[in-house]
Amino acid sequence: MKKRVLTGIKPTGYAHLGNYFGAIKSAIELSKKEDYECFYFIADYHALTTLKSKEEMDEYSYNIACTWLACGLDPEKVVFYRQSDVPEVFELNWILSNVTAKGLMNRAHAYKAIVERNENDGEEKDNGVNMGLYNYPILMAADILLFESKLVPVGMDQKQHIEIARDIANCFNNKYGNCFVLPDGLIQEDVCTLVGLDGRKMSKSYGNQIQLFTTEDVLKKSINKIVTDSRLPGEPKDVDCTINKLYKLFVSKEQAKDFETRLKAGLAWGEAKKELFAVANEYIKPMREKFYYYQAHKNEVDDILLNGAEKARVIAKQMLKKVRKLIGVK
Repeated sequence: MKKRVLTGIKPTGYAHLGNYFGAIKSAIELSKKEDYECFYFIADYHALTTLKSKEEMDEYSYNIACTWLACGLDPEKVVFYRQSDVPEVFELNWILSNVTAKGLMNRAHAYKAIVERNENDGEEKDNGVNMGLYNYPILMAADILLFESKLVPVGMDQKQHIEIARDIANCFNNKYGNCFVLPDGLIQEDVCTLVGLDGRKMSKSYGNQIQLFTTEDVLKKSINKIVTDSRLPGEPKDVDCTINKLYKLFVSKEQAKDFETRLKAGLAWGEAKKELFAVANEYIKPMREKFYYYQAHKNEVDDILLNGAEKARVIAKQMLKKVRKLIGVK
């Protein structure tokens, strides 16, 4: 039997290289394998914990959808949908809320981080915490469990959410009988900490990201902002640098080896950045053209997502019917 895979991306900003190499690329490659049945979605309701206007929601949701399609996602081979187009997710979310202990939510990393910050600042511990943020892991569990997902591609920072989903599934199964498949996280150790402009993990929160789809000029300016040390042209460079780590993502092993050799031989930082821009732009350019096409044809994107939601709801309705029967609801 095929293994069912599910993953989603929150539309909270423009996709960057970390999103692509850390999640999108591997997810699309997985969808091409015969052993997997893939469900990929735009997690727009999750984004309500961050986005503050309808304009942001609309713009970022389309941006992420166009990004997946431009990067090679084939809607004929995957179930690709908007979370908000599958109401069964939200009914299951409420049902799962009633088997989830408050203590489990207290241990969620995002909540604990806010509590710790508030305590350090002398604020009331729940200052700035709304129930959407607090119950976020339950909605994520509903996303996963509704489709009997076995594998969930996530970064290391999301691993706990899979563990929570398993705990919630176990609680339900123990109370009402065997129902939910226990999901496993699918984590790629080599790409989950892609570095940004300042050498830290690439993240919107750090402001150190390189946007995936932008103009060539903006891409070049972003790469030129990569922080380097003070070594002069002719001096050997540290191959553990940000430029080399990013360069490897776009080229063959032979090209990467040659680039490292020249860095060790004293390649100037300015020249290294020019070469990084050249290979990155060459790699991204075909996808960028598709991205701009979908941005100009949003009606096609809507059709693809609604068609995906119809497929998703066939399965979602069956699972919710099973859940309702177990809990005694007609």
